[in-house]
Amino acid sequence: MLQEVTKSIPAAAASVSTAAAQALPTLGGNSNAQALQNVGFDQFVHDFDIFMWIVFLTLVVMSVLSLYYIIFNFMRQMTIRSRMPKVIQSFWATPSMQDAIRAMEAQPSSEPFSKIALECARAAAHHQKSEGGKMAENMSRSEFIDRSLRQAVAQESLRLENGMTLLATVGSAAPFVGLLGTVLGIYHALINLGASGQSSIQAVAGPVGEALIMTAIGLATAIPAVLAYNFYTRMNRVVYARFDEFAHDLHDFFATGARVMSTPPAASSRK
Repeated sequence: MLQEVTKSIPAAAASVSTAAAQALPTLGGNSNAQALQNVGFDQFVHDFDIFMWIVFLTLVVMSVLSLYYIIFNFMRQMTIRSRMPKVIQSFWATPSMQDAIRAMEAQPSSEPFSKIALECARAAAHHQKSEGGKMAENMSRSEFIDRSLRQAVAQESLRLENGMTLLATVGSAAPFVGLLGTVLGIYHALINLGASGQSSIQAVAGPVGEALIMTAIGLATAIPAVLAYNFYTRMNRVVYARFDEFAHDLHDFFATGARVMSTPPAASSRK
């Protein structure tokens, strides 16, 4: 009896291994291959409904607009910083006020420092023509020029802020828009899985992984916008400081007639 049992064990083991080998491809291989074929961004987009398309197109529009203003602000900042020393130096290096005004008029229309100087010159000329009138009696030359300079600096500062609001909005809202797309994607994935009756990990992991793509798109849209916003905010502060400095010098020049030297001789000799 013992010999018969011993002889039957290898035969039973062989039959079990053969049955397992035949069952494994059927249980795991086909479902894994089918799950892998159904996973991907193409399949994810194919399953979009109207709400998912709205979320996706919103992220695309946010990304395109933020990229445009990132490039636009970079070009503008580089242009302003490269021309700023030359424009200021050319204004103070001219021998007369008329030559300084002509030098500012020769600058491009997008150059902010020349606009501030020209606005100040117009204010001084307008007040001079109004001497003896009510405006000259109620407001001194210095006050009128100061008012004009404040308006010019405010206008140029607002132009520098162009696109900054959009970058801040994209940086703060894009992750939540992407999260909304992920929630909608997971919801539809679970509804479809419940309708199909599949409950394996392969059937669940694929649609859920696809839905997380929307969160990744939202983060990829928001991170460059946040970095660009902080970077350009710092660069704008430097330009604002130069606006104020140049405006104070212009006020003294047009109100008193004293020309401001870019590098005082006494200070340069001490160095």
